[in-house]
Amino acid sequence: MAARSVLVAGGGIAGTAAALGLHKAGYDVTVVEAHPDTAEDIGAFLTLASNGMRALAELDATDAVTAVGFPLTVLRLLDDRGTEMAHGPLGAADDPALRYRCLLRGELNAALQAEAVRRGILLRHGARLTSVTDAPDGVTAHFADGTTLTAALLVGADGLNSTVRRTAVAPRTQPRYAGQHVYYGYTDGHTHAATDGPPTPPDTRAITMVRGSGAAFGYAVSPAGRTYWFARVAGDPLPVGGPGHRTARALLPLLRKDPTPAAGIVEACAGPVMVTNATEMPLGTPWHTGRVLLIGDAAHAASPATGQGASMALEDAVVLAKALRDSPDPHTAFARYEHHRRPRVEHNITVSGALSRGTRTTPADRGDDDTLTAQLAWDTPLPAAPGEHA
Repeated sequence: MAARSVLVAGGGIAGTAAALGLHKAGYDVTVVEAHPDTAEDIGAFLTLASNGMRALAELDATDAVTAVGFPLTVLRLLDDRGTEMAHGPLGAADDPALRYRCLLRGELNAALQAEAVRRGILLRHGARLTSVTDAPDGVTAHFADGTTLTAALLVGADGLNSTVRRTAVAPRTQPRYAGQHVYYGYTDGHTHAATDGPPTPPDTRAITMVRGSGAAFGYAVSPAGRTYWFARVAGDPLPVGGPGHRTARALLPLLRKDPTPAAGIVEACAGPVMVTNATEMPLGTPWHTGRVLLIGDAAHAASPATGQGASMALEDAVVLAKALRDSPDPHTAFARYEHHRRPRVEHNITVSGALSRGTRTTPADRGDDDTLTAQLAWDTPLPAAPGEHA
C-alpha cells in the first residue's frame, strides 16, 4: 500500500472531481462506483453555478464540461400571474469559463469520468461497497463480490445514503425530509406561452423561475429547443419506493391555478418525469474519523432549492485536494478541510431548507465571493485551521 494512495468511494460528481483534484495534488487515486456505467439519474438535469465552474477551472476540467450542456447568462423571475418581476445577469455572465451551465446529471458524470480516465486515474464500475474498516496504518473497503481494496486514505463520496457514513463515520446519522418533493422533466418544442398571453419566443440564455401559488417552478430552454424544467411542491414525503419515474399528472392541477408558462410546459411533456423527496443532512454531522472523510452529499446534502448541490461538491474537491497537498498528515488535513468547508455548506443547508419549508423566499448570495475565490485558487496555500499548530 502506497503512503499517498487514496480510494474514492463513489464515481459521481463529488467523487470524480475529488479524484481529479487529488491526482493533481500528486496522489495515487482509485475510484470505485457501484453503478455499471455513467447513467445514474440520466433523466435529471442540474445547473452548475459560477462557483462550481470556478472549481472546475482549478481542476483543469473546464473544457471537459463545457463540451456538454449549454450556458445560462440571464435570470428571469415571474410571479404567480406570469408578470416578470426581475431580469438580469446570472452569476459571472461575462466570463465564458464561469457562466452557469445547464446539463444532464448523466452527461456531467460521463464528462468527469472520461477526463479522469484520460489522466490515468483508475475507475472501477460495478463495485458495490458494503463496509469500511479503518485501521491506524490504512483503510480497507469491502465489496459485495467479496473483494477488498486497501489504501492510505478513503474518501466517501457515495451520496445521500452513504455506506461509508453508515459503516465508518456516523452510523446513527440519517438524512431527513426537507419539506418538498421535486419533479424533473423535459419538454420538446413548446412555445412557453402563458395561459392568457401570446406565445413568447424562448430565450436560450435564460433560466426562468416562477413563484407559483401551488409550486415553485423553473425552466431553461436549450439551443436545440428542449425545455428542462423542475417543480418543487410542498407536502408530506412520498412513501418509500414512491420517488422515481412517474407521470407529471399530479402536478397539473397545481400549475393550472396560475396564468404562467408552467402548466403549458408540463402538459407538453411527453415522457415520464423523475420525482425525488427533497432531503438534507442534519447540521453538525461528523465528516471524518481516522483515515476516512466524507464529502459532497454524503456529508452535507441540502434540499435543491438553492441549486448549489453539484457546485458545492466541486468546491469540496478542490479544497480537499489543497488540504492534503499542503498538509499530508490526514488528521491535520481533514481538520483544515472541515474548517474551511463546514460554515459554507451548512449555511447552504439552512437557507435551502428554509426555502423548501416556505420560511424564506430569497436565497442569500453565497455564490462566488473573494474568500471562496482564494480558497479555490490552486496556487494559493490553504490557510491553517485555528489551533492547528498548537
